[in-house]
Amino acid sequence: MTKHRVLIADKLGPAGLELLETMGDVEMTVSLGLAKDELLKVVGEYEALIVRSATKVDEDVIAAGNRLVVVGRAGVGVDNIDVAAATRKGVVVMNTPQANSIATAEQAMALMLAASRHTARAHASVAAGEWARNEFTGIELAGRTLGIVGFGRIGREVARRARAFQMDVLAYDPYVSEQVARDQSVTLVEFDELLSRSDVVSLHCALSATTRHLLNATSLSTLKKGAIVVNAARGDLVDEDALAVALESGHVLAAGLDVFSNEPPAADNPLIGLRNVVHTPHLGASTHEAQRDVALQVVEQVVEALRGEGIRNSVNFPFQMDAEMKPWLELARAMGRLQFAMAPERIERIEIEAHGEAIEESVRAVATGTLAGLLSGFLPDSVNLVNAPALAAEHGIAVAEAHGLGGRDYPNMISCRVAWQGGERTISGVVFENREGRIVQVSHYRLDADPRGVILVMLSKDMPGVIGEVGTLLGVHKVNIAEWRLGRDQEGGQALSFINLDSPPDAGVIDELEAVPAVLKAMVVEL
Repeated sequence: MTKHRVLIADKLGPAGLELLETMGDVEMTVSLGLAKDELLKVVGEYEALIVRSATKVDEDVIAAGNRLVVVGRAGVGVDNIDVAAATRKGVVVMNTPQANSIATAEQAMALMLAASRHTARAHASVAAGEWARNEFTGIELAGRTLGIVGFGRIGREVARRARAFQMDVLAYDPYVSEQVARDQSVTLVEFDELLSRSDVVSLHCALSATTRHLLNATSLSTLKKGAIVVNAARGDLVDEDALAVALESGHVLAAGLDVFSNEPPAADNPLIGLRNVVHTPHLGASTHEAQRDVALQVVEQVVEALRGEGIRNSVNFPFQMDAEMKPWLELARAMGRLQFAMAPERIERIEIEAHGEAIEESVRAVATGTLAGLLSGFLPDSVNLVNAPALAAEHGIAVAEAHGLGGRDYPNMISCRVAWQGGERTISGVVFENREGRIVQVSHYRLDADPRGVILVMLSKDMPGVIGEVGTLLGVHKVNIAEWRLGRDQEGGQALSFINLDSPPDAGVIDELEAVPAVLKAMVVEL
C-alpha cells in the first residue's frame, strides 16, 4: 500500500502525532527548525506539510513541493503561507479556526476578572510581604454591562460566560443579524452606543483596514467613564498611545491585554508598567486542551484531504477548478469584496445571476465565490469557498439565485445584487477571451474596470475639469494612476470612476479628494 507522506515542520501537540502514528496509510516525518534551504531540499518528497507560525511557506517552498497536495496550519492565521502561490499550483491551504475558541474566551474572562479585582497587583503585594487589603477594592461583574465588539465564535462564547456572571450583554457586529443576537440573548447595538453603555468592552473582531485602531482617542472619549477594556484578539485593534492616555487620566478604569501591536512589546510601549493594566504574553490559545484540539483537527483535516474524503476549513479554492472557470471565480470574489466595501450598512440579502451558455450552469460556484469575497471583508481568517454559504447563513445573509439583474450586452455575464435596509446595488462582470475579468456595470453606471489591486472608487458630478483636478491632486501626493474608467448616469448628472492606483494613498489624500467640490464620495478598495 502506498503511504501518504506528511512532513511536520513545526512543533505539534502530542495528540496529533499519536493520531498520525495510528494511521496505516500515513508516513510522517518530524523535522523541526528547518532553515529555508533545508526545507526546499526535502519538501518535494511530501504530499502534505503541517506548520504552525514559525515555518514560512513562501512561493519558493510551494514551487519546490512538487508532490504537495495540502498545507495544514495548526492555528488560525496563515500569514506565514503564500496562499496565492498555493492556489495557483493547486495546493489546498487549511487552518483550524474553531479549535481555540473556548480557550480564547476563557482568557478574555480571566483578564476581565483580573482587571476588575486588581489581581496582579494584589498578588505582587502579598508576594512582597505586604497585606494592603484596602488598596485593592475592586468591582463586581454581576449586574454590569459587557459590550462585545465582534460577535463571531469567540464573542459568542464570551457572551455565554458573561451571562453566567449575571452580566447584561451588548454586541456590536455589523455583519450579524438581529435574530442571531436574540438567539444568544444578546442585544445588538451600534458601536458608539455600545461604548457609551458598557462597563466592560471586550474586543473579538478580526483585524482589517476598517478595524485597525478601532479603539482610538475619539472612540475612547465616547467610552463610558470608568469602563474596563479587554483585548484578547489583535493588538492593532487598539491605539496603544491613546489607551495609555485614557488609563492614566482615569477615564478608563483598567485594561486586560493579551495582545500587542508588536510582540513582544518594546520596552517603551506606553502600556507596559501601568498600574491599572494586566498583561499576558498572547496566551489566548495556550491551553493544553486548545493545543490538543488544534493538533487533532489539523491532522484529521490534512489526512481527509489526502484520502480524498473531503476538505474542511480551506482558506483557498478546495475543489477542482479548470482553466475556464478560474477567471470567473476570481471575478466573482472581487465583486463580492467590492460589494462589501461599497455597502453603507450591513448586507441582508444577496442575489446571484450567471447568464450565458459558458457560465449559467455554474451559478452555485459563482455564488460561493461572491460570498467568499464579501465575507472576507470581515472574516479574513476563516472564510473560504467551502464554508462561505454556511457563514452567510450564520450571519443572517439570505442568498438567492435571480434572473435579469444585469444588462444583456454580453453573451456571458455574472451579476450580483446586494440589499441592505433602505437600499441595494447591482454589480455585473464579464470575462473576455484573454481570461481577463472586468466590471462592466455598477447599478445604472456602465463602465469597463479592472477589479484588481488598489482601486480608488469615486462618485462625482459629471462636469468639466474633475479628471484634471483629481489627477493633479493625486500627482502632488506621488500617487500614480494605472488606469481610469468612468461611467455616468446621464450627461451633466453623476459619474462613477474606478481608478486603478499603483499604491494606496494615505487617508489624508482621501480627505482632500472629498473636499473637492465636484467629488461626492471617495474610498479606496484593495482587491
